[in-house]
Amino acid sequence: MSVDAIGDFLTIIRNGLMASKSDIVAPYSRITFEIATILKDEGFIHDCLVFEEDGWKKIKIILKYVDGESVIHEIARASKPGRRLYTGATGVKPVIGGLGISILSTNRGIITNKKANELNVGGEVMCTVW
Repeated sequence: MSVDAIGDFLTIIRNGLMASKSDIVAPYSRITFEIATILKDEGFIHDCLVFEEDGWKKIKIILKYVDGESVIHEIARASKPGRRLYTGATGVKPVIGGLGISILSTNRGIITNKKANELNVGGEVMCTVW
């Protein structure tokens, strides 16, 4: 049995959005924190903070809404533990005509599809957000 930390993290965000929460708390890992940082930099969330509770690191994510509607319309896992999805440098496609982003794990770190096109690198497509 494997634990999909990224899938669990995206589900926590999705559930928080469906319940119209102002903020959510998720377990910390380096990868989930980098994904949260990318979401913040791209304007999908307000902020992400790391704190410690009962000896465990956690991430607090402050969700973003505009006129009562979530900025994140869909956040989906692309690559799964049972089926990894890799793309080459020329295969990195825009999401919803450039309105959304893909988050990739590359040899240059965790980056968006836009940054991957700039750097001309490919990698594992972890998730898509729009």
